[in-house]
Formats: sequence, C-alpha cells, structure tokens
Amino acid sequence: MQKRKLGKSNLEVSAIGLGCMGMSFSYGPPKDVKEMTSLLHAAVERGVTFFDTAEVYGPFTNEELVGAALAPFRKQVVIATKFGFDLSGPDNRPGAAGLNSQPAHIKKAVEGSLKRLKVETIDLLYQHRVDPDVPIEEVAGAVKDLIQQGKVKHFGLSEAGVQTIRRAHAVQPVTALQSEYSLWWREPEAEVMPTLEELGIGFVPFSPLGKGFLTGAIHADTQLDKADFRNTVPRFSEENRKANQALVDVIGKFAARKRVTPAQVALGWLLAQKPWIVPIPGTTKLHRLEENIGAAFVELSPQDLRELESAASRIAVQGARYPEHLQKLVGR
Repeated sequence: MQKRKLGKSNLEVSAIGLGCMGMSFSYGPPKDVKEMTSLLHAAVERGVTFFDTAEVYGPFTNEELVGAALAPFRKQVVIATKFGFDLSGPDNRPGAAGLNSQPAHIKKAVEGSLKRLKVETIDLLYQHRVDPDVPIEEVAGAVKDLIQQGKVKHFGLSEAGVQTIRRAHAVQPVTALQSEYSLWWREPEAEVMPTLEELGIGFVPFSPLGKGFLTGAIHADTQLDKADFRNTVPRFSEENRKANQALVDVIGKFAARKRVTPAQVALGWLLAQKPWIVPIPGTTKLHRLEENIGAAFVELSPQDLRELESAASRIAVQGARYPEHLQKLVGR
C-alpha cells in the first residue's frame, strides 16, 4: 500500500484508511467484537496504517474495540479519534445531547480516549463538530496544551467551514480536515479544498462511497436494518435512491470498462484529486476491505477522470445528506 502525507505535517499514513464507526454503531446493531478484531488485524496485515474512531461511536465501545485490537501493532499504526459531543446525559446519541468543546471538557474527553485506546498519545485528535458556543481559538488552544503535554500529536477538524479552519490554524496548525466528500457530495471543492491547499492541511474524506450507495449494493428496494442510521437520511429515501441510481449506473459502466468495481472507481477518483487526500471507507466485511484497498492500485488517466466527471456532473443528486438536526452541525 502506498503512503501519503497529510498536508505539510509529517503525518504519513496509508493511502486508504479504515473508518471503524460501523463496527460498533450507526449501521445496524454492533458487530461481533471477535470478528471485528480479526478484520482490524487483517487491515494491518494488508498495509492499512490509518484507523478512524471517536468517543461518540457507541458511545465509547468503538474506541475500546480499536484500542484492544490494535494494541499489538501500536508502533505501526496511526489512530485518529474525536471529541466534541456532550455524552453526560441519559440519551447520548450524537446530536441528541448537544455539543461540548469547552476546554475542560476536551481535556476530560482526551483522558477517556487515551485509556480506551490503550495509548499514551493520540496520533490525530479531531473536533467532531464545530461548537458555536466556544470560540475555535479556545478549542485550538486546549488542543495545543495537550500537544505540549505529549497527550496528542496532531490536531484536526471535522465538517468545519473555511473561516473556522483559518482561525483554528492560526492558533494551532491543523493537520487534517475530515469531511464528507465523494462523487455524490462535491461541495468541498468550491471553497474548502483551495483553503486546505493554501494552508497545507490534509483532507480525510469520510463516506467516500456515499455511505455504501456508490458500491452499487444498495437499490431502491433494499431493506435497511431498523437500527441503521441511513433510514433517517433524506438521500436514502426510497424515491431518492431510485433517482440517485443514475449516478451509480454511470460509475458501474465506467468500472466495467476498466475491469474494476464501482467502489474502486469511486475511491480511485478521490485519490486522483489531490496527493494529500486520504479516504477512510468503513466496512465490517473482509472482501469489502480487500476491494477498498485494491482502489489504491487503480490508475485513472486524465482522460478517464474528465469522462467520469463529465458524466457524473450531468446527474443532480437528490436528497439532503443529513437529517435536519445533524445538517445544522456542518459547515460552520
């Protein structure tokens, strides 16, 4: 697996990382811990060195899983986690209990993450969502203190807007921004990506396969588990899935011609955009893990990219990418 550096930082990671959220949270019931531990080991054996988790996934159980599974490989891997949700209430789903990026809360969250991840230092610590009640300078200052104390190595933001990125970066250099980006969500290209390039910040796209839709495995009549978060996402309504199938068909035709899979085209397209982009597709299945890793070896020529983009840009994707209560938390 090739390596990439996230922006001007010296944080070097595998060109494709692994998003671990779905192992414990959000996409139906939590998966078997033993099976997921084997999958995490398989990822390391195949060259993946970049793993993404957060305290809110579970809450807490995903960090515990990742920490225990990756403990034998600690020196080989980079683990990213996130703070920013208030998990003190009885209903601690993300967004339900609100945000909390008060400096004292960040420091407390980090102590918990260090224990669960079984590490002395967090490689990359993201603010999970921008908290409008706490100036970003205070957030960046709190992380700066943690970096000076040796508890954190790198600072990241997630789904932050351009002004927030600039203000944070002025206090503590931001190593990476993690936001949604894929062939069916290209908004970051307008303002965010030029800002990242200018400041030397890496980009870590989550949902690079459109929450599974771009793989071609989900259709209008697919029945999602009742605990699956996608049931609440407007873009995944039956009507919108039917309309959005047009984009999957374009990717599928292109993939057939290249003799690769639709997922590999979608990930290969992302990798071709900038050398400082590292997507983190999530999966709970070994064959999907291997398929995603294979995308790092897919070569798309400038002509391929032009053709794919031209066909994709003619399709208007239907439906918001988040339910309203979560949509309010992005782009601030």
